[in-house]
Amino acid sequence: MPLRYWALIFVLGIGWGSSMFFNEILLRELGPFQTGLGRVGFGALGCWLWLAVSGRIGRVSPAFLRDAAIFGLLQYALPLTIFPAAQQVITSGEAGIINALTPVMVVIVSHLWQGGERATWQKSLGVAAGFAGIVTLAVPALGQGTGGAFGALLFCMLAPFCYGLAVNWFRRFGRTDPAVITAWSLLAGTLMLAPVALLTEGVPVIREPATWGALFVIGFVLTAASFILLFWLLPRVGATTTSTITFITPVSAVTLGVIFLGEVLTRAHIAGMALIFLGLLLIDGRVVRHLRGAPPRNPQPRG
Repeated sequence: MPLRYWALIFVLGIGWGSSMFFNEILLRELGPFQTGLGRVGFGALGCWLWLAVSGRIGRVSPAFLRDAAIFGLLQYALPLTIFPAAQQVITSGEAGIINALTPVMVVIVSHLWQGGERATWQKSLGVAAGFAGIVTLAVPALGQGTGGAFGALLFCMLAPFCYGLAVNWFRRFGRTDPAVITAWSLLAGTLMLAPVALLTEGVPVIREPATWGALFVIGFVLTAASFILLFWLLPRVGATTTSTITFITPVSAVTLGVIFLGEVLTRAHIAGMALIFLGLLLIDGRVVRHLRGAPPRNPQPRG
């Protein structure tokens, strides 16, 4: 695979890991619903500008709009609000580690989904290792009697579960242009979040330039541009190679939290992340196949 494709994978991994860092900046002036709305709204604007420039705006069916609305709820509106809500209690690094559970949740949901992929014993071990990592991460909070932190960790796990549902729902779109799907689903997510944010947290008042900068980066760069880049990259390198992004995002989130936010990296964080990485390796399967001497598979891109 060309080196430039690996460079793009690392850029995406570091970028999505940094979203937890930018959530922390936004939460200084905004509530979690406003933070989610800002990211989804700016992301939708960026995607629609891209569709307009590339001449891809066209008619869509009512069935597509229904499916895009549900995908927008599961992929954007819910998880991108859950993360900042949980980050009011847990650190950005912990949120980044929990985000790495996404492939684990995909395995669980796909196994139960009608027509989905059945979980093998190896993937089941990966799921067990992933949950062991979360237990390792949560035990210190229970030991210190901080029930709020433990509850926030569990609540945060709903975000990767939503991603697991979204991945399986995405199959309904067939060969539809992913950029069109992303634009419509982000618009749907914006329309869902806007009234909730206004009713619960009011009209946002932004005074700090850093907040505007974080909104620009997390919306236009880490949502619109990143998903457009992801869908461009996916058919060129395959879903399996693209999934290595998951290994990079928690490292990025933890590193940025420690360096710029003064977060403390504990043994529980390291052990929990190591167990989740073990789970990802088992789910990915390439390392196990290499150790067995099996020939590599030719991965086919999903969606």
